Amino acid sequence: MCGIVGAVAQRDVAEILLEGLRRLEYRGYDSAGMAVVNQAGELNRLRRLGKVAELADALKLEPLQGGTGIAHTRWATHGEPSERNAHPHVSRGDIAVVHNGIIENHELLREKLIKQGYEFISETDTEVIVHLIHAEIQHTNSLLEAVQRAVEQLEGAYGMVAMDRRDPSRLIGARSGSPLVIGVGIGERFFASDQLALLPVTRRFIYLEEGDVAEITRDSIDIYDQAGKPVQREESESTVTHDASDKGKFRHYMLKEIHEQPDAIINTLEGRLTDKQVIEASFGHEAHDIFSKVESVQIIACGTSYHAGLVARYWFESIAGVQCNVEIASEFRYRKSVVPKNCLFVTISQSGETADTLAALRLAKEQGFMASLAICNVPGSSLVRESDLSFMTRAGAEIGVASTKAFTTQLVSFLMLVAAIGRYRGMSAETEAEIVKALKELPNHLNHVLQLAGDIEDLAEDFSEKHHSLFLGRGNQYPIAMEGALKLKEISYIHAEAYAAGELKHGPLALIDTDMPVVVVAPNNDLLEKLKSNMEEVRARGGQLYVFADQATQIKGGDGVKVMYIEHVHEVVAPIIFTVPLQLLSYYVAIIKGTDVDQPRNLAKSVTVE
Repeated sequence: MCGIVGAVAQRDVAEILLEGLRRLEYRGYDSAGMAVVNQAGELNRLRRLGKVAELADALKLEPLQGGTGIAHTRWATHGEPSERNAHPHVSRGDIAVVHNGIIENHELLREKLIKQGYEFISETDTEVIVHLIHAEIQHTNSLLEAVQRAVEQLEGAYGMVAMDRRDPSRLIGARSGSPLVIGVGIGERFFASDQLALLPVTRRFIYLEEGDVAEITRDSIDIYDQAGKPVQREESESTVTHDASDKGKFRHYMLKEIHEQPDAIINTLEGRLTDKQVIEASFGHEAHDIFSKVESVQIIACGTSYHAGLVARYWFESIAGVQCNVEIASEFRYRKSVVPKNCLFVTISQSGETADTLAALRLAKEQGFMASLAICNVPGSSLVRESDLSFMTRAGAEIGVASTKAFTTQLVSFLMLVAAIGRYRGMSAETEAEIVKALKELPNHLNHVLQLAGDIEDLAEDFSEKHHSLFLGRGNQYPIAMEGALKLKEISYIHAEAYAAGELKHGPLALIDTDMPVVVVAPNNDLLEKLKSNMEEVRARGGQLYVFADQATQIKGGDGVKVMYIEHVHEVVAPIIFTVPLQLLSYYVAIIKGTDVDQPRNLAKSVTVE
C-alpha cells in the first residue's frame, strides 16, 4: 500500500521525489522518507514520522542535494509507525532500499544475516532486503546482479528500488506482486509505484511485469525477466490529467470525487453505446466469442468493489438470466471450489493491483475457468494485463481512500456487461434499449442528487454524538446499504452495520433503541411494501429512521422518521443513484466528527499486500 518514487537525473531530484510522495500519499501516510546521493558520493537520508508534510518541513531545514535518489511514504505492516521503521532503509551506509509489500520469509533471512554480522535497527521486513543486497554485492561489482541474487531468496510480495552510493549513475527496481512503473524523461529516468507520482515530469511510462528486474540510468533502461533474460516492455503515454491530484474548490478529495461522478460516468459511457445497444467490442476484441458461450459468472473482488459485485449479481440473474456467484478474493483463493461449465471469471479493482484479487485471477487460470474479464480504473495494471478481456471504468485518478466515483463507475460498467451478455441469453432488445436509455440519463439524475448536499449536511448533525448505526436495504439495494455502512465506518469511525431489511427479526432488532440511528434506502420497486413493514418494526421500538426515498414512494416523515426524497429514476439504475446520498452523509458526519476524511486512520488506498 506504500508509495515509491526514484529518480536518476542531471538536476537535483529532491523536489521531484517530494512531489511524487505528495501524489502517492493516498497509498500510505504513517511515515515518509528520502535518500539522495550528493556529488561527493555521500548518501544523505531524511525520515519523519507522520505525513509527507512533516518530511517537507524537515527538508526546508536540511535540504538534500543530488541527482540520484529514492523516496517512500509508508503504510505500516511490519513494525509500528516510527522514524526508525520509516524507509529508505540503509545497509552500512552504502545501499539504500525502498520497498512495498511483505516478505514472508523475513525472519529466516534475518537470522542468516545476523550471523553474517549485519545489525538490524528497525522492526521491518524491508531491512532484510537492504542487508541481503549488501551481502550479495560483496560477490559481484554489479548492483543489478546483487538485486537479482537477492530477490531469488525472497518469498512474498515486493515492489522495490535499490541505490548504491558508490555508483549513483543507476537505480535498480524489481517487482513481484506489487506494482512498479518506469518513467521515461529526456536525459532522466524514474521509478514509481504509480504513474500519478511522475506526471509533473513525464507522460511516458513502461510497466514492469511480474518477476521483472530493471536497471535505469539517465539515458538507458534495461529490463530482465524472472529468468534473468533481457526483455522489452512496451512504452505507453499516459492520458491522465496533471490536475488529477488537485482539490480545486473542494475541501477534501473525497468531496471533489463525489461531485465528479456525473462526469466520470459520462467518460465510462463515451463511445460504448449506440442508440439502443451496448457496444460489445468495448470489452475487447474477443468479447463476442467469449460472451456467446457464457453460462455463468464468477465475480471476485475486495471491499467496495465486492459490494459492486453483489449488486451485479442481482442484475445478472434478474436481467440477463445468467447464474452469478460473488466472493471476496481473500476467501476464494484459500478454499477449494468447483469450476462451473463455461464460466466467465470477472475481477474488479480500482487499482488493478489488489493483491488478493490478482492471486485469485492467477488461481482461476490454473483451475480452468473459461475466460477472465477485469473491470478496472488503471490501464496497464497487472489485473488488466493478465486478463483475457478488460473494461476500463475511466473514473480518473481517485485519491480519497474511501472510494466514491470508482464504485459508481464500476456499477455502470457491470450494468453494461449484463446487457452485453444478456442478449445471448434471451434478453429482449427492448430491455437493452431501456438500460441504455437509463444509463444515458444517469449523469443528469446524479447532478440533481448532488444538489441535496446542503440538506444532507444538516441531517448529518444528528449523528454527531452517535457511536453505532444500522443501514437497511432490500434486493439490489442491500449491497448499497452495505456500501453506505462501510463509508460511514471508514471515515467517521462510527460503528456501522448493514442488514437485509427482512433480517431485522432475526437478531438486529435487539439493537434498536433511541440512540441507534437506522438509515434506510427506499427505491420505488416491488419490495417497497415489505420495506415499509420493516421500517415500522424499527419505529415501534423507538428507533430513529433516516430514509432516503424515491419521491414516488410517498413515504411520510414524522415522529421518529426523517425522509430525504430522491427524484424518481428507472429501477435498473436506482442502486447507482442511491449510493450518492449515502456518500454525502458519511462525508458530512466525518466533518462533524473532525476525522481525517481523505486519509482515515489505519487505512490506505491501494491494498497491494494480503
